[in-house]
Parts: sequence; C-alpha cells; structure tokens
Amino acid sequence: MSSSKTVKVMVDDLVCIGTGNCEEICPNVFQVVDRKACLKVNPIPPEEVDCVREAVNACPVGAISIT
Repeated sequence: MSSSKTVKVMVDDLVCIGTGNCEEICPNVFQVVDRKACLKVNPIPPEEVDCVREAVNACPVGAISIT
C-alpha cells in the first residue's frame, strides 16, 4: 500500500553490516557502498514506499528506519 505523505528513510551506518538485502529489494532507493547501505533518494518517491517498507523488514540488523 503506497502512501501519499512524505516518507523519509534513515540508515544507521553504525548498525548496517552491508548484506545488500535492501539494495536487492529496492534498488531505486538503496545502494551498498563500502559495505554500508546508502540512500539514492530521500524523501522516498511514493511509488517506492512499498519496497522500502519491505527492505526495512528484511534488514537483519534493523539498520533502516522510516521517519
């Protein structure tokens, strides 16, 4: 379910271990650089909100949060 409100994402680089799950699930938003997830866009385009939520849930260390 996509949302029309502005969605921002934060990646805690002290927690991220660079598994790449987020990039695999949502490549238009996440990119792993030097074994850390980085955001390609922020705020998140409405059409990417669902995959971002999936990436948040797939992060094994909980490094990604939606604000």
